[in-house]
Amino acid sequence: MKRYIICLCVLLSAVATMYSQAASDAPEITRLLNEFLAGAGRNDAVVHDRFWADDLIYTRSAGTRTNKEDLMKGVRSAAPQKADDPVTVYTAEDIRIQQYGNAAVVAFKLVGNTTRPDGTKITSNHLNIGTLIKRNGKWQVVAWQATIVPKPEVVPQGVPQTPTAAPPKSLILTPSLPPPTPGRTYLRGSRGGCYYLNSGGKKIYVDHGYCK
Repeated sequence: MKRYIICLCVLLSAVATMYSQAASDAPEITRLLNEFLAGAGRNDAVVHDRFWADDLIYTRSAGTRTNKEDLMKGVRSAAPQKADDPVTVYTAEDIRIQQYGNAAVVAFKLVGNTTRPDGTKITSNHLNIGTLIKRNGKWQVVAWQATIVPKPEVVPQGVPQTPTAAPPKSLILTPSLPPPTPGRTYLRGSRGGCYYLNSGGKKIYVDHGYCK
């Protein structure tokens, strides 16, 4: 019995030591995340390519899955940012990182602040969680999940609250997509592609998320 207690104490000590050292790469992962969010606001293809691994599995807040190839197609086919387009700045709050050797899990609250040309502002909130793998000394995301945080419903005093059928939709499609351009109509093609027509009538294909 005494030997069993000693072995248990040694095991618990080893586990505690492991977890105390679990997030040794947390500063590097945090820096990588912040660099990605800054680039995502500009729809920077280089930043996206650096952040996502080739074998990425991405579950969007809209309930659909995609991969790096399709995600990068959407990023690269997006129309250049114009001076009168809405500007979105993404930041991460409550970042939590757990590291397991060459694997790490990062969870945080994504806050998107969008400013429209008329000066009005919109804020969106998502809870994001991702799994990163360190390969050849470089951390990249292999799995990602984005979940919309519903906006609290304001109920006047004295009015009984009733359950809602579904949470309100976010104006931000996904953390990796800029807001839809006002006045632009997005269409789904016969093969499932998502596009809009430019001033010359040409089809411009964009990320599938704009047609959800």
